[in-house]
Amino acid sequence: MKTPGQDDERDKRGPRAVGMDERKAPIVEAPLQPDIAAAELAHWLRTPAGRYLLAWEQRFIDAAVIDWFGYHALQLGFPQLHGLRTNRMTNRWLALDHRPLEEPAAGPPVPDLAAHPLEYQPEPRAELAPGLNGAVRTAVYCEFDALPFESNSLDLVLLPHTLEQSADPHRCLREVERVLRPEGRVVILGLNPASLWAVRQNLARVNGRLLGRPPRLYLPAEREYIGYWRLRDWLRLLSFEVERAQFGCYRPPLLSDPWLARWQWIEKPGGKWWTVLGALYGVIAVKRVHGMRLIGLARGVKRVAKPAPAVAAVHHRHHQLDDAEVD
Repeated sequence: MKTPGQDDERDKRGPRAVGMDERKAPIVEAPLQPDIAAAELAHWLRTPAGRYLLAWEQRFIDAAVIDWFGYHALQLGFPQLHGLRTNRMTNRWLALDHRPLEEPAAGPPVPDLAAHPLEYQPEPRAELAPGLNGAVRTAVYCEFDALPFESNSLDLVLLPHTLEQSADPHRCLREVERVLRPEGRVVILGLNPASLWAVRQNLARVNGRLLGRPPRLYLPAEREYIGYWRLRDWLRLLSFEVERAQFGCYRPPLLSDPWLARWQWIEKPGGKWWTVLGALYGVIAVKRVHGMRLIGLARGVKRVAKPAPAVAAVHHRHHQLDDAEVD
């Protein structure tokens, strides 16, 4: 039921203002839910094998991104890895698709992230990364298959185990290709399905099915292992060129620090003799966009007519010679 005061106010604003109010739809934002798989991964990284894996990945990332220049860099997920701490780009973001389960550390109050999930806000429990002038990482809460960035706007994107945890890794990789500018780089870290670590993971699942009990997994539960050669095919279809690839973590899947330390000697021969059997791989790819140059008409060049050969004069001379012989 409309009151007279409301009708008068709508009449004063005019028909254009009334139409704008009627077309305006409410904005509904889905609340961010904690991710159980991410919490399980964070818990596993505190184990001896998890610390061993994280140390290798940190060394690989630090050496890879230190000399890359640009303006915008983004890391998708895996906040335990400080992938951009040695990079010198001006804007560096950490994107998360879930709310952390841990309570925030003591300090200034954290604003409500569910109200504006796509704004740049400080990451909960963010740590100071050395070499960044004391600046904390900035977190963007979004979906990895619908990034809130314009096309051809980012210079560097890191995917540390992002494709393994994604429900649709193809779509996630296509979205990364969209936001990367030409000659931009993407760094992908993943678990190798052709390794001893993956074999132990699969055997634990088989034993669990045979014995009818929950499997005792060595690695955290993932959606799908993505092999190195399979990933290269995906990148080639999206016009990426693999610039560098490296495998690591050749020690057997052991549970304690002393036993992992005893197998330290296998790292050097493993990287030389059975390179593709490492537990981890790191891939660096560059987005290539082939350009096109239009070739037009050549202007300013004048064509000169060539003189025709005098054939008629020679033919007439032969006729004169024939008449003289007859006389």
